Amino acid sequence: MMIRRVLATAVALAVTTPAALLSASPAYADAKATAQTPGRQSNPAIDKLKAATAEAQKAYDKASQAKADGAVELAKTLGELDGAHPLAVALAAAKRAAKDAATTKKNADQTVTDAKTALDTLAENATEEERGAAATTLSKAEAAETAAATAKAATDVTAAEAQKKVDDARGAAIRTHGVLDKAVDAARAVKVAADAALAKATKEAKEEGEDCEVEPGLNAEVNGLPDKLVAGTTTTFSVRVTNGSDRHMDEVIAYTGVHATDSTGLKDTSKFFRLQWSTTSSTQWQNLNKDSYIDGLGALKAGAHADVKLRLTLDKATPAGNGVLFIAADFYNKDGVCGGTPGADMYEFDINAAGTKPVTTQDATPSQSAKPATGSTGITPQGSSSGAPATTGMNDSLATTGSSSPTASIALAGGAAVLLGAAAVFVVRRRKTGGDA
Repeated sequence: MMIRRVLATAVALAVTTPAALLSASPAYADAKATAQTPGRQSNPAIDKLKAATAEAQKAYDKASQAKADGAVELAKTLGELDGAHPLAVALAAAKRAAKDAATTKKNADQTVTDAKTALDTLAENATEEERGAAATTLSKAEAAETAAATAKAATDVTAAEAQKKVDDARGAAIRTHGVLDKAVDAARAVKVAADAALAKATKEAKEEGEDCEVEPGLNAEVNGLPDKLVAGTTTTFSVRVTNGSDRHMDEVIAYTGVHATDSTGLKDTSKFFRLQWSTTSSTQWQNLNKDSYIDGLGALKAGAHADVKLRLTLDKATPAGNGVLFIAADFYNKDGVCGGTPGADMYEFDINAAGTKPVTTQDATPSQSAKPATGSTGITPQGSSSGAPATTGMNDSLATTGSSSPTASIALAGGAAVLLGAAAVFVVRRRKTGGDA
């Protein structure tokens, strides 16, 4: 058996650089893989997985501590907003002013009422001087009432604004803690995925069987896959598997898998996808599972190729987001020799909601094994016009990347966990018999 180096790279990226994994292109392609035999003391892929799970644990512990610290800070902030916080002090003052203004307005209303009553109840024999004095008193009372009403309206506005500021501050504090809470969930998801990948890889490494070899001459490339797909549509494209080596391959199989998330990166939306295949020898469309092998290619002599038609249907309910298509190939010979492509190419594409029309659409192109320039991350930025599979160029060290947006980091970490789970399919059994890959 051979644990594909692509898995170790995927895990390392997922738990240490979720921002690089999802804000740019997912990066799993690896130019070379090292076969490990059961008797060796050290397995680089396993070692990297162990390091990755350790990093995932650290990230989870850090997120959990941040959440605990955040809870303390939230309680403190909410307490202050009920008392000594400047906004709370301003609100209390505004409420007092509004209350005083309301009392003044109430008294002014009563004064007007009393003045009207006094004027209306003057005796019939009241003098003109007495009637003039009563009218003057009413006029002054009405003017005071108008001023009191204006003052009350102003203080009510001030109090409402002060209340809104306190409510906004309260809401902001709660939302901040909610971000920390989601960060814990995202970190937990990455940790669980990393632990599962390590467990599966360790189990595979312990099972009996011979290693298969990396065959650089075996190539699988996609043709006709747009870099933008629309929910509710069906896209037909093809995969060409080429035996560029100088040996005959008795049985060739192609691995194909589709994975997707919504625009937040937190929700796996692959359930809305239906992937089917057909070949010259198997003309009927056959369904593929989420991750599966296509076994209708048969044998390939040196220099020959075989084509597989693929049909990808997106349900109308598919949320807008991002998707990736995995492509790899393996071979098995009757003499027990087996091998596969050095890694798995990934073709990224955007997913638009049903009824929308992409502005521009280009076809994905096969990987060119490009090497990144000095100082470059080696990752093609997401949103570029190319739908080509990404290549990394990273070495055995674990890279680190940060994000200025906590919300973005959470989404990226969640998406990293989804893709990490997808990458786990590349822990493939490589037995000499070739019958149970």
